[in-house]
Amino acid sequence: MIKPLFDNVLLEKKPSEKKVGSIVLTSEKKEGNVATVIAVGEGKKDENGNLIPMILKEGDRVIYREYSGTEYESEGHKYLLLKEEDVLAVIE
Repeated sequence: MIKPLFDNVLLEKKPSEKKVGSIVLTSEKKEGNVATVIAVGEGKKDENGNLIPMILKEGDRVIYREYSGTEYESEGHKYLLLKEEDVLAVIE
């Protein structure tokens, strides 16, 4: 498993699926920049060395900034590693 460092967040993108007869259609663009938080780092330190904890937690569904982060693929899963500040909203 990937463990993000500092204020980084690991997201998993799951394309939405639509079944038409026996054909499965997938579309990553339909949901846009929506993903699930898989893991979070410990947070970042301020100028005094104090740890600022992460706001996000595992399992959160989030909307993230387009064209941010680093994509990673493993065992058929698509992941995105980015800074917490690149997450725009949590979907409740």
